[in-house]
Amino acid sequence: MAVLGFTLATFLLVLYVSSVANYPSGKVGRSCHGMVPEHGHTAHSDPVHNISVSQMTFRGGDQIEVTLSGPPFRGFLLEARNAEDLSGPPIGSFTLIDSQVSQLLTCEDVQGYAVSHTSPSKKTKVKVYWNALSNAPNHVKFLVTVVEKYKTYWVKIPGPIISQPNALPFTTPEATIAPLSTLPPVSHLTKSFSASDCGNKKFCIRSPLNCDPEKEYACFFLSFARDDQSVVVEMSGPSQGYLSFAFSHDRWMGDDDAYLCIREDQTVHIQPSHLMGRRHPVMDSRGALEDMAWRLADGVIQCSFRRNITLPWVKNRFDLNTSYYIFLADGAADNGRIYKHSRQPLITYEKYNVTGYPKNVGGSRSVFLLKTHGALMFVAWMTTVSIGVLIARFFKSVWSKAFLGQAAWFQVHRMLMLTTTALTCVAFVLPFIYRGGWSSYAGYHPYLGCIVMILAVLQPLLAAFRPPLHDPRRHIFNWTHWSMGTAARIIAVAAMFLGMDLPGLDLPGPWKTYVMIGFVAWHVGTEIVLEIHAYRLSRKVEILDDARIQILQSFTVAEAEGHAFKKVVFAVYICGNVTFLIIFLSAINQL
Repeated sequence: MAVLGFTLATFLLVLYVSSVANYPSGKVGRSCHGMVPEHGHTAHSDPVHNISVSQMTFRGGDQIEVTLSGPPFRGFLLEARNAEDLSGPPIGSFTLIDSQVSQLLTCEDVQGYAVSHTSPSKKTKVKVYWNALSNAPNHVKFLVTVVEKYKTYWVKIPGPIISQPNALPFTTPEATIAPLSTLPPVSHLTKSFSASDCGNKKFCIRSPLNCDPEKEYACFFLSFARDDQSVVVEMSGPSQGYLSFAFSHDRWMGDDDAYLCIREDQTVHIQPSHLMGRRHPVMDSRGALEDMAWRLADGVIQCSFRRNITLPWVKNRFDLNTSYYIFLADGAADNGRIYKHSRQPLITYEKYNVTGYPKNVGGSRSVFLLKTHGALMFVAWMTTVSIGVLIARFFKSVWSKAFLGQAAWFQVHRMLMLTTTALTCVAFVLPFIYRGGWSSYAGYHPYLGCIVMILAVLQPLLAAFRPPLHDPRRHIFNWTHWSMGTAARIIAVAAMFLGMDLPGLDLPGPWKTYVMIGFVAWHVGTEIVLEIHAYRLSRKVEILDDARIQILQSFTVAEAEGHAFKKVVFAVYICGNVTFLIIFLSAINQL
């Protein structure tokens, strides 16, 4: 069962990570206007790919074959523009020749204005048809952006200009050559950051709380120091990929101002970005950042930069004289491309103004509501329900005396099962309160949870209509009650294995899985011991049939021995159950 849970969780993680890479399926309609990939790197200026056409003149209604060719490439975006106004909208429309390698895009709310790739597989030639409109301009120029790999691409590679038959010859307007923009300089840090000024001159966020990046390898550190009308930011933490932080109006990822320090070989790129929903960050210009510096040492990334408190002329940058929740995350990166963080970001407990009074604060990678949800479900389905099942299965004869009008074992069993249902109901609503609705990012866990919730409610309702002991329907009730209860327990365990791997709970691994496996083995082992004992006890009671007289040998002694053994096993089981419960709840409480 643990293997099943781990396999499902791994499969879902792989699917999700595949979905956050930058548009490998070619759905790049949002880049139609500028034709610039959102990769956060600088485009190359020496194109090696070529556009060719089947004819150099056209009339309205003509269909012209356009070919893109060159060294192997993975992605492309092809458009036709008015040669006299290349900044205007696309012209005409395209028709596909091979839908396996190319697809039509909707730009300016028009289907077919542009063509792009369908997959990141390598290709050396792509052919499409361009359809000329009756109101097409006199001269049309083809432009293409080609992506060889994530950080190697060319933007708006110029293609041939085709003209209408009666148009005057096209002349290229004399252009003013603008100086190339230069990126802000980046320097190398000579020493590690220090936490000595935290709470005095710096606003600091640290995990573990009060750790010092100068002395501790595993310290995640983020500081803000106000300097007149600007803020100096320092970020440090162990990572082989990237570190990032973001300012957010709420505790949810999306519509946030984010900054990344991305490791690439032995270099660190400092990159501002903004988040739009739970998607890959959109990289922005670094022009608003100053005094950028970085350092790599012993697997720790450190980077710093300065930015103005207010940047009204820069889009997507928040004013830092306002309070925000602050996120701190890390994750993997490959060749400059970042991937989804493998665990929940550290999020401050409340909103803070980093330019206000210096403070020293911490955060949590797990939310209180989700921790409570996990704790209640563990108590319900690994403690109360497990004890209740053992009592009903093996202790009817041990606690058969009446208590409040019913057998004592039945009263305890009923109390434990109603407690399980109550805990499940309370725990069930907590994730919905936290998420504000259904979560589409938790894999199969919420679906299994809903099934468990339904069975947990149906069980006591079914028990309320239990037929009398000697009623012919009692046999059907017993099997139905047992089947539903067993199914609920199995599904609940599977849901917990899946839930433990979700980043929202952020339980330390891999021991969390071992604890669950140990608990399941402990319960199953206890049931096996009691089953073997019950079988051996039945063999001691021999019934002899002699002249229609049944002689029961040593029944009283055997029964007394059996009761004593069961009580010892039960006491040991309770001790083990409580031990596992304390270990699990302690881990949740420390998050």
